[in-house]
Amino acid sequence: MAKRIGLIVNPIAGMGGSVGLKGTDGKMYPKAVELGAEPVTAARAKAFLSHLKLKDKSAFSVAPGGMGEDIARDAGIKFTVVSSLSGRKTSADDTRRIGREMSNKVDLLVFVGGDGTARDVYDAVGLKIPVIGVPSGVKMFGAVFAVNAIAAAEIVDAFIEGNAAISEKEVMDINEEAYREGRLESKLYGYLMVPEVAGLVQSGKEATTYSESSHENQEAIARYIIEGMLADTLYLLGAGSTTTAIAEGLKVRKTLLGVDAIHNNRVVAENLNEKGILELLKHHNKVKIIISPIGGNGFIFGRGNQEFSPAVLKLIEKDDIIVVATRDKINRAASLRVDTNDARIDKKLKGFMRVVTHYNEEVVVEVV
Repeated sequence: MAKRIGLIVNPIAGMGGSVGLKGTDGKMYPKAVELGAEPVTAARAKAFLSHLKLKDKSAFSVAPGGMGEDIARDAGIKFTVVSSLSGRKTSADDTRRIGREMSNKVDLLVFVGGDGTARDVYDAVGLKIPVIGVPSGVKMFGAVFAVNAIAAAEIVDAFIEGNAAISEKEVMDINEEAYREGRLESKLYGYLMVPEVAGLVQSGKEATTYSESSHENQEAIARYIIEGMLADTLYLLGAGSTTTAIAEGLKVRKTLLGVDAIHNNRVVAENLNEKGILELLKHHNKVKIIISPIGGNGFIFGRGNQEFSPAVLKLIEKDDIIVVATRDKINRAASLRVDTNDARIDKKLKGFMRVVTHYNEEVVVEVV
């Protein structure tokens, strides 16, 4: 018997990333549009659908309009539309209402969005049916997402063939207001049942733990990086406590969860978005990015730092990306990951990269 697959797309998820808004919850969507943000979920949903190998063995139920129907039609799959939209603009209420209706009609629900969409799906279906997320938000710190859209397709194929184990995974509640102010406040929101295929479902973000040894490790990394900094070179510091330690070593201010620019040991721009970075790149020939992976899942690009967009990364050589991580963090990461929503950029970044883990200490880690 054919498996019944549901699809719900959040059309506005992820739009706040490149423009530096950290998300599109609440009133941030109009602000994102004002800043020139472009929709990103349709491309992710199309990538997911185009890589499904067993779609002919499935019966698809999709949300109406831009929440699934339009994308499914463009992808050329057969589908049934579930429910209707409550207005011209979609909302979290639509996701929850349609999710509840689908929970009685499908064997697996696929959603395209971020942590906010995952919370809405949890509110709708709880542990009633399995769910997998196609990552298309800004943060995606929960453990209910595939590592990318193609992996999501492989997970669904495995589910259709009966080759995916089901386990409960964490849905995280991230306070976006605090996040925009440079504070990461997260708590467990609930659990969803997720089909698991080894290496294809991301781990949730680990809570950052501070100890004397980790602080000393970060300071040692900072000293090593600072001693190697080149004159007349623009350094773009990504988010994180380790990059903050570098700024502290330079005695300059750092946006904890944003991107700042340093040139000749002074801050020249703070909390940059994609547009701001691209403008700076017009005026600097020598540029390096300093980035730290997310603890738990190893992402260096594509989770929480979409300011480093494909347009930006296209202009940066791989050798000019400096990855920093404490020994403890890198020892818990089997690999590093990228998910930029641009296959060419992902391919450029994959392979092996050096990671600075202490003073004059580096390890080589594969980027997958």
